Amino acid sequence: MNYRDDKKGEKLSLLGYGCMRFTKKGNSIDLDKAEKELMRAIELGVNYFDTAYIYSGSEVAVGEIFERNHVREKVKIATKLPQYMIRNRAAIDKYYNEELQRLRTDYIDYYLMHMLTDTVAWENLVKLGIKEWIADKKARGEIRNVGFSYHGDTKMFKQIIDAYDWDFCQIQYNYLDETTQAGVEGLKYAASKGIPVVIMEPLRGGKLVNLPKEAMGLIEKSSKGWSSAELGLRWLWNQPEVTVVLSGMNSIEMVEENCRIAGNTEPDSFDDADYELVEKIKKILLEKTKVGCTGCRYCMPCPKGVDIPAIFACYNNMFSDGKTEARFEFARLVGVRKEPAFASQCIECGKCEMHCPQHIEIRKKLKEADKALRPLPYKVGINIARKFMLEGRKTK
Repeated sequence: MNYRDDKKGEKLSLLGYGCMRFTKKGNSIDLDKAEKELMRAIELGVNYFDTAYIYSGSEVAVGEIFERNHVREKVKIATKLPQYMIRNRAAIDKYYNEELQRLRTDYIDYYLMHMLTDTVAWENLVKLGIKEWIADKKARGEIRNVGFSYHGDTKMFKQIIDAYDWDFCQIQYNYLDETTQAGVEGLKYAASKGIPVVIMEPLRGGKLVNLPKEAMGLIEKSSKGWSSAELGLRWLWNQPEVTVVLSGMNSIEMVEENCRIAGNTEPDSFDDADYELVEKIKKILLEKTKVGCTGCRYCMPCPKGVDIPAIFACYNNMFSDGKTEARFEFARLVGVRKEPAFASQCIECGKCEMHCPQHIEIRKKLKEADKALRPLPYKVGINIARKFMLEGRKTK
């Protein structure tokens, strides 16, 4: 494993463990499986583990696994204050103390203001005394480093960077988002201020792994022998301004493969052919993407049961895998569920759009997706399939 320094000179593993996408067993996290994966990652040198208050069950799982394996002092825990849920000073303490309890620890290594999108959210926290609160927690050793995670444009990102003496920050960044959100300009700006940058969505929620056939063909012809995931990760680690790249790993094989890559990559190692390959893939992807959804599920749960990420994934697949395959996938993922999850159930309350880090016009795009995925013959067919399958389940 290779390491890069944080602001204080502490060594952080190039590969961080994103703890949002643990495998579920029913409605709960498969704790035994997650434990094997986390412990293997630690064994291979990963020391940065990222979770958040709103990641269902994640903090509890991380806390229990680390406690029973006695590894707390070997790891760096990053978690997040749900600033969008804060209305008064007492709420800051409430959420922080609950996170300590969940994580079974008495300090947080890297504490983030979760999902800032503009300076207003930070200014609201300042009015509630967040600066004084942070200073007190740092003085007591209860918080070691303070940062923020960000989804917004470059201009606002720079303003937030300049608004406080941050220890680190976290941005969505990958070769498809090079000039959107904080982007490469924001990355370099933070680095110029001496602020380490942690990367989330390095593979765009799997979009840069499951590439269209034309893009996969280009990768297969490359002399490097890299997979699509390896190309995306190496593109990031090629940049010295990147400190940690988070990966939501949910298999031992993925842990071992990502650790292998993180152990033999160096900054400024890309050649002209590598850059050219990335640009060709970007062109293919941009031609085929209809909705910039990463599958983060911040928009969920929908109060009416609409599975927004699944619908958008199927919609995008129409333009990469073909209409027939995408509509079949839609029928499986959405159409024949016991509880319906169709876009037509949307009442346009707008709650999803308030939480979407990508600022997608979800209500508008759901209508587009539903029209494309469920033309009349498919709508009739799905209704018949639902009736047949659900009645069959009742008789068992």
